[in-house]
Amino acid sequence: MTPLEVLSQLVSYPTITPKECGAYAFVRSLLPDFEVFALECEGVKNLFLFKHFGDRSKKPLHFCFAGHIDVVPPGEGWESSPFVPELREGYLYGRGTQDMKSGVSAFLCALRDFKPTKDQKGHLILSALLTSDEEGPGIGGTQAMLEALSQKGWLPDMAIVAEPTCRESMGDTIKIGRRGSINGLIEIKGIQGHVAYPEKCQNPIELLGERLGKIAGVYLDEGDAVFAPSKLVVTDMRGGLEVVNVTPPNLKLMFNVRHSTQTDLQKVQSYIDGVLKGLRYECKLTQSSLPFLTSKNSALIHLLQKIITEVCTQTPKLDTGGGTSDARHLSAFGVEVVEFGVRNDRIHSVNERVCVADLEFLYKIFLDLLCHLNVQTDTQSDINSRSDDGE
Repeated sequence: MTPLEVLSQLVSYPTITPKECGAYAFVRSLLPDFEVFALECEGVKNLFLFKHFGDRSKKPLHFCFAGHIDVVPPGEGWESSPFVPELREGYLYGRGTQDMKSGVSAFLCALRDFKPTKDQKGHLILSALLTSDEEGPGIGGTQAMLEALSQKGWLPDMAIVAEPTCRESMGDTIKIGRRGSINGLIEIKGIQGHVAYPEKCQNPIELLGERLGKIAGVYLDEGDAVFAPSKLVVTDMRGGLEVVNVTPPNLKLMFNVRHSTQTDLQKVQSYIDGVLKGLRYECKLTQSSLPFLTSKNSALIHLLQKIITEVCTQTPKLDTGGGTSDARHLSAFGVEVVEFGVRNDRIHSVNERVCVADLEFLYKIFLDLLCHLNVQTDTQSDINSRSDDGE
């Protein structure tokens, strides 16, 4: 099966988080000679496939492709059925074509088609890690699988998460990190009363007053060469009884901070405390994900950039924008990780589609990467030494 045929089959499974819908049986059929480790946790099915190449008496280089087969709900207004893949004018339409069954299809085919060369002298382990809960809470997904792999001593050295990363053209962006995410809820307490007797009230809207400008849209740091500034974004504000003659007893604000490594939960808390000093309020913060960054001097980044430049005739930019991904879990376990995949112009949208040419480029890039790793496994110390020269 070609990468396009594999993608079409994967799209036909309506794997809305956390459903797996039998897709893993198809995945396993593509790599019948790979060993299998399956894990179900919190109702989430995870799959890990791996294979050894070369001299197993030597210290291995373990490279992993990671991804998710779950998708967000399709929504209304599609021109074709979201789970019946349709090819039109060089694009394949269907939910998950970009995010991220295209990446999964490309790396499954690359792993299937990889053939070690006769001059391989080292020990290479290739693997694929799949989850059915990346778009949801992720409690029983990639993190749970990595914990199990860690206990077995099976953690990879390097990994690519095949998320859609490119913006304008195929090959223009590699993600080498992601911002963290902090969610916040502020409740400013007042005293409800009749608007005709303001002296008997404490209107929390008036109490907040001009202080709102010091919260909504404020930058908490200046960013750096890799990360954009950390911005506090108010997403909801409400209070009152929806009448015109009663002041509200309290006022609630919800916000999110997508933050760099220069800002953390304690910094956000301290900033809010400073702005709201003197008011009666509660502020609850939760850290939904931590920021991470893979060094620009990573051997994996250098190799991937080289191959992308050769295949796509452009040098990709290194980026940390966008939302969160499972790459953060790999980084937390000490895995050298980057993200690379097709263009992301229609992820989570109606009429999601992927350019077939982009899919073919991605497959070639992944296969070329495996071939380069195969040749270099006998000089693993040289590979790793490049990573050690990081920032």
